[in-house]
Amino acid sequence: MAIDEETALRLAGQAVDRAGGSRYVYNNPRHPFAHNAVRTFEIEGYQVVVRFGEISSPAIVEVEGWVFEVREEGLVTLFGPSFR
Repeated sequence: MAIDEETALRLAGQAVDRAGGSRYVYNNPRHPFAHNAVRTFEIEGYQVVVRFGEISSPAIVEVEGWVFEVREEGLVTLFGPSFR
């Protein structure tokens, strides 16, 4: 079931908070193959994936096709799900 951007953003924000907050996720890059480079949370029945940044890629959060970049000041929408 598709969710709207507002709901996806709220869920993504909750997941980032559970992972330590946007400053922590943004400022603590991981090696791409590290075991702790990805955190997955189930929030309100949705799977929300937080990917810590790497040297060459930003930290992102994925929820139901929505992708948000994690920045120190908060989340920025990169793109939404494609509907076919």
